[in-house]
Amino acid sequence: MIAPSIIAWILAVFGGLIFLVLMLVNLLLLLSPDSQRTRDIFIGKDQDWRDRTHFKSAYAFAWGDVLIIFPLIVAGNIGVLSGQPWGYITWIVLGAISIYFSIVFWFLEKEYTYPSNGPLAYYTYIWGFYLYWGVGAVIYSMFKIYRFMN
Repeated sequence: MIAPSIIAWILAVFGGLIFLVLMLVNLLLLLSPDSQRTRDIFIGKDQDWRDRTHFKSAYAFAWGDVLIIFPLIVAGNIGVLSGQPWGYITWIVLGAISIYFSIVFWFLEKEYTYPSNGPLAYYTYIWGFYLYWGVGAVIYSMFKIYRFMN
């Protein structure tokens, strides 16, 4: 058993909140993909999808998030907060995925999202929080697993 520290609690709460927001937004896209409200949240107020590929990629990522990301954050948080080594391994997996997608979206969406939202919003809740959580979760979990094994 690996006792969770205050850092584990901070990562669990922060990750739980940011991924919950992601799930709610993605559920909106999956349940009403053509609504103006969905477009306002995903693209910007009174904006439209750039093309069908833009819509299809957002729709596909929404399915991936709901089917993969959400179960991993729930399982990882339960595992870490209950002191199970598999919880930390789950956080490493989700952290790596989160870092990967943050890099992908940096190149895919920055040109459009950054100018319309500004640096504060962009480097926090639109893009940055997922990268920051991923880096923190991977480093912290690797440290805890290393200490557990030695």
